[in-house]
Amino acid sequence: MQEFSALDGAILIDKPAGPTSHDVVDAIRRRFQIKKVGHCGTLDPNATGLLIIVLGRGTKLSEKLMGDDKVYEGTIKFGETTDSYDCDGEITASLPVPPVTLDQLNEEAAKFVGDLMQIPPMVSAIKIKGVPLYKMARKGIEIEREPRLVHIYNFRFTGYEQPLGAFKIACTKGTYVRSIAHDLGQKLGCGAHLATLRRSVSGKFDVADATTLDAVLNLTTLELEKKVIPFLKLSLS
Repeated sequence: MQEFSALDGAILIDKPAGPTSHDVVDAIRRRFQIKKVGHCGTLDPNATGLLIIVLGRGTKLSEKLMGDDKVYEGTIKFGETTDSYDCDGEITASLPVPPVTLDQLNEEAAKFVGDLMQIPPMVSAIKIKGVPLYKMARKGIEIEREPRLVHIYNFRFTGYEQPLGAFKIACTKGTYVRSIAHDLGQKLGCGAHLATLRRSVSGKFDVADATTLDAVLNLTTLELEKKVIPFLKLSLS
């Protein structure tokens, strides 16, 4: 039977706003001198929350863990459209927000539930002929993107104070929540973009059980080992 070390597995990180998912991987690799480190599902730089980091032989399970369903919470700002569909982009349109209630927002949100063919935003890491879309977008180039099938299990607004709506969404992997924010704004006729996003759940893992990046980087290797979810437990999850 193949033997596993105490660092073959995964750790749960509560990612702060700012660094990319790859930045988190690099920081952990350098701090603990681990050759193989990866993550299971990209979070945009301004997004926070659960980021599953796989270590050593745990990297063999990255595809499996990446395929799990996700739950996000966040806010959508109505009345402003951006080129990236989130707060990182340039504002491309600004329109008055029509009178709308929380119930009316939820009526519109319910229309997104189920199978959804979603066109990825131009400002994304998807590659066309080896070139990330965001690099083309920076040059002012827009190309046709193939719609992708995703599934929305639940999408509800939990609060609304114009122009910000707080929401919670459960969806399959690969769902662009900022595209949903953009599309909802178009349906309301005023435009919208994703203002904040936090991943709270990925598969069986919850951000409540995660450790902040700063706290992890201040651990000793022995302390890190105690936080690792072992390879065998991951493979059975």
